[in-house]
Amino acid sequence: MLVAFMHGFILALGLILPLGVQNVFIFSQGAYQSTWLRVFPAVIAAAISDTVLIVVAVQGVSLVVLSYAWLKVALLIVGIVFISYMGWLTWKNSDYIRLKQNEAKDWSLWRQVLFALSVSILNPHAILDTIGVIGTSSLSYGGEQKIAFMTACILVSWCWFTLLASMGRIVRTLDRSGYILGLLNRFSAIIMWISGAYLIYLLKM
Repeated sequence: MLVAFMHGFILALGLILPLGVQNVFIFSQGAYQSTWLRVFPAVIAAAISDTVLIVVAVQGVSLVVLSYAWLKVALLIVGIVFISYMGWLTWKNSDYIRLKQNEAKDWSLWRQVLFALSVSILNPHAILDTIGVIGTSSLSYGGEQKIAFMTACILVSWCWFTLLASMGRIVRTLDRSGYILGLLNRFSAIIMWISGAYLIYLLKM
């Protein structure tokens, strides 16, 4: 069981560490929300989304999804449109956040939750990583070992999103002018567009 747990932990950590749309959103919410409690909805929604994807993948749905090429193409197309649109919104709001940070209103609970769910569920990278990598890797385990593997993957998600939000809070504390947050938003937009371009590349393969 320990080997399966460590395998799941290291694998999930390797998949979740790269800076992507989901990570950028959680970090930015930690930075933009006025209190730590107001960041919880985004963190919990993203973590629950990952939990559901991991459980579904480990239970064998990965084999079904990987068997249908058209489903992969559909996921990629939806992801390209969504990520490109998110990048545009993020870039557009950069100057507002930098110049009007103190006047900016906190996102409502439902807006946070919906965005967190969308950057998780409509994120082809997250889906393909979860189903294609975690799902297939779990096939070598059974019974308690599979549960240990799955638990480790889920634990990494919850801990990582909490850490990201905390790092965002630290940046907010150090950046009262909003200048760093404005640059962060532009950087986030560029990351999203690069992700979209990569998805287009995958679509052509």
